[in-house]
This record gives sequence, structure tokens and C-alpha cells, in this order.
Amino acid sequence: MENPRIVVQPKNTASGEFAKLGDANKALGSGTDTKCIFINPGTYDEKVTVNYGGLLTIYGYTTDTSKFESNQVTITTTTSSAATGGLDKSAAVNFLSKVGLKVYNINFSNTFGLSGQAVAIAANGDKQGFYGCQFFGHQDTFYAKNGHQYYKGYYMEGSVDFIFGGASAWFESCTIAVNRDKGVITAMSRGGAAEATWYVFNQCTVRAASGATVGAKSVKLGRPWGIFARVMYKNSDLSEIISDGRYGTMAEKATPDFEEFKNTGKGADTSNRKFFTKSTAAVNQSAVLTGDLSWIDQAY
Repeated sequence: MENPRIVVQPKNTASGEFAKLGDANKALGSGTDTKCIFINPGTYDEKVTVNYGGLLTIYGYTTDTSKFESNQVTITTTTSSAATGGLDKSAAVNFLSKVGLKVYNINFSNTFGLSGQAVAIAANGDKQGFYGCQFFGHQDTFYAKNGHQYYKGYYMEGSVDFIFGGASAWFESCTIAVNRDKGVITAMSRGGAAEATWYVFNQCTVRAASGATVGAKSVKLGRPWGIFARVMYKNSDLSEIISDGRYGTMAEKATPDFEEFKNTGKGADTSNRKFFTKSTAAVNQSAVLTGDLSWIDQAY
């Protein structure tokens, strides 16, 4: 890890340290130098927009970087989109950084509840990578809004459309947990049939959240936000909660591209699925993230 430029310490804050992520974010300034924030253990109830102009890495304290269960930093809010006037504005953190961002071992949560859209995190920039993080919410938990994004080793929990947006995103070795009966996992938004964007879930596990009552065959893998979407689940373990139809829609005349490739588990049967798109090969990272992939931490 780089020597931390900025340290967040919620208690016994020393000179040069900050008690809140929001204060540390302000201290980044308006330059373009490569910088780093290290967050010490704690629960931070705040709303932050990160819009730094240079490369930025944010680390949360953990006892094991390889396991999200060991994370000891949580950034949380309890606000809805309706109350704040927008999806981005309801997020605990809105990442607007445009030139590269890495986030490690932080939990993000929006505890607003089931009665409306409430975002835990908005990923709103290009070449953003999240590693070993956890995301908790209900409707619209995770807003993968635009750009190219990479996620690995995370835990995502929600109920309806809880991974959504127009980004082209790769989700690797992740746990996706549904916390409500009759849920929907993705709501991908694609500008048109020619737009080269994907959501690809590779080597992921899809299951009910611990303690949640989720009926067998009651959860859809996704539905398009608008007319177009393109989503692939591959090499993943799909539990019994996945419905036979597998996918749905929110709009008439929708023509989404929903694909599955070499999945396993009680929910992997595709014989009765809707919006069938035959997959004869797995999509690779280059197709989803395009161009130079050096911004991805392949060592994680």
C-alpha cells in the first residue's frame, strides 16, 4: 500500500488527520497528483461526493484484505431518492472521479428501507475499481451509472433493481444476496442496440440474504431499465431462488440481451427463460472494459 497521504480517524484524531471521510475528501484539493486516503475502523454516517481530478485510492481498515467479512469501515446514510431529489444525491458516496479510482475493503449502506429508491453508492466515472467491498440496501442499492467499472470479491445485498445503471461493468467472484421475496437483481440501462456496454457476472454466487425469507423461483436475474440491456451471468452458482422465467421487463417493446453461460446450481436451468439469447461463448473482459486494462488490480 502507498504511504497514506490522508488519514481518517474517528476518535482521538491527531493533527493532520480527519474525523470524517467528507473532511478528508475536501483535503484532496483540486490538483491531479496521485493520492491515497486510509480510513480507520468505524461507522461513518455521512454523504460524500468524491470528485478528485487525479488518481485516487481509498482503503478501509481490515484484518484480511481478501475477505469482505473482515471489513471494519462502514459508510452509511438513511436517505431516499425522493427526499434528496435524485438517485446520485441519495447515495452515501457518489464517486465522480473521472480518471481512475480504486476502493478497497469498505462497506457502503443505505438503510432507508423498502418504501422507495435509496442508493448506497453511485459509481459515476470511468476506470473505477472496487475490491473486497460490501454494499447494503433495498431498492437501487448500487448505481453503476456510466463509464467502465470493475468489481471483485464484493458482497451486494438488495431487493429490487439493486444493481442498475448504464455503465459497462465486470463483476468477478462476488456474492449477490437478495433480501426480499419476488426481487429483481439487475436493471441495466443501455442507450441502444449498438452501444458496446455490458454487465458481466463471472464466478459469482447468487442466493438469499442470511435471515431473509425469499421463496424458491421468486427472483428475477434482471430486467432492462428502458428498452435495451445486455447482461451475462457465466460460470456462476445460481440458487433455487431464481425464477424459471429468469428475466422481466419494465417497458413495452423491450429487446434486452440476457445471456447465460455454464452456470451451476438449482437455479441454473434456462429451458423456460424469457428474452432468450443463445450464448455459445463467454464474453471476456476486453469486450466489456475495452482498451487498456492496466487500471484493474489483477493481483487482488
